Amino acid sequence: MHDREICAAICRHDGIKAKDIAALLGLERKEVNQALYRSPLMKELCYQDRDYRWHGIVKQARPHTGLQEFAGYYSTVGEFLDLSEEEWMARLQEGCLNIARNLNDTRGLFHSFRDCRETVVNLFGDLKAMLGESCLGWEIAFELRLKQSRHVRIYADVLIITEERVFSLEFKMKNKIDPEEVQQAAKYCPYLEILFGPDYEVVPILVLTRRREYFDFVQIGNQDAVLPVCSGDMLFNVFDEYIGFLER
Repeated sequence: MHDREICAAICRHDGIKAKDIAALLGLERKEVNQALYRSPLMKELCYQDRDYRWHGIVKQARPHTGLQEFAGYYSTVGEFLDLSEEEWMARLQEGCLNIARNLNDTRGLFHSFRDCRETVVNLFGDLKAMLGESCLGWEIAFELRLKQSRHVRIYADVLIITEERVFSLEFKMKNKIDPEEVQQAAKYCPYLEILFGPDYEVVPILVLTRRREYFDFVQIGNQDAVLPVCSGDMLFNVFDEYIGFLER
């Protein structure tokens, strides 16, 4: 329940004890220890040194130092765009092996990687034309891998990290909306909120790369909440919905 606040408190200090986290957040020390020792995600994101001080692996500020430990590929947008497709693919595959990401290509995994890259490159062509080079300082990660539980891992296809938001892009090489995939895109939000902390808004997006000129907000299961779903060529419009650069 308090995982996000506890992780943020750890990441904002260069080593902090559980009792001090509890005092800082107005919690019982037992609550802090339960969060740190029982949650596989918290144990993955934080570690304790020999002086019983807790440290966060990922810095919750730009640049997000440590994020590369959980991603197949991580860099600034500018660095990403400077790579050729083959250079990027080689680094992505090497990174995926480092995080134990299965690279079985029998279902066209590598093609889907390239499909994601093409969509993102086109997105930043449009964003750079609108925002100039400021967007090149944003961060980007492909194939983020986190431990949700002992036997379950979650994967975020692409994260684009701006000054205030983390856009989590779930790519599907389809032209139709599958309600289960809408829920899949949304289910990563709580884990990303812990990873990036309370200063960031996490925005999940489902991207259909086989569809054209489509953008709408779709209900998430039986919830009242909605999620943006778009075709690859309309991803720019989703970013505008949250950033509002067309109104500037």
